[in-house]
Amino acid sequence: MSRTIVETIIGAIVLCVAIAFGVYVFTATEAATLKGYDISARFPRVDGLKRGADVTVGGIKVGTVTAMELDKDYYPVVRMSIRNDVKLSTDTFAKIITESLLGGTGITLEPGGSDQLLAAGGVITKTQGAVPFTDLLSRFIQPGGTGGSSEPSGGGPKEKQ
Repeated sequence: MSRTIVETIIGAIVLCVAIAFGVYVFTATEAATLKGYDISARFPRVDGLKRGADVTVGGIKVGTVTAMELDKDYYPVVRMSIRNDVKLSTDTFAKIITESLLGGTGITLEPGGSDQLLAAGGVITKTQGAVPFTDLLSRFIQPGGTGGSSEPSGGGPKEKQ
């Protein structure tokens, strides 16, 4: 009988610790709903971007991707929720970045110098879409790409005549 009571108490303690850890992780990672204003941006491509991805300014999280959809011309439109205390100018530049080699993506915003601010529902017009990792790799490896080539220009073996 006493063994069952001890096991029940230990189980309750483990359950309480698990719940406390879950609450801590939820609040420490800012997974809670971000309260702010909504803006959107139209990108040429959004490879790897997912709803819930971070929106940053200078490496600091200021928002979250809330939705993605295609417009009438089949371009991806990304909707973001930005913190109320972050005011972005109308000439803000939005870029989709790969956060690591493992493929996590997010959006980084580079505020411009305009005095006019984006209002709720505003649209960022200056954007750069995602660049797939395979494209970057192929540019680096292929001759003529940014990685260069050890072969001289116009070179290749000469044919025998």
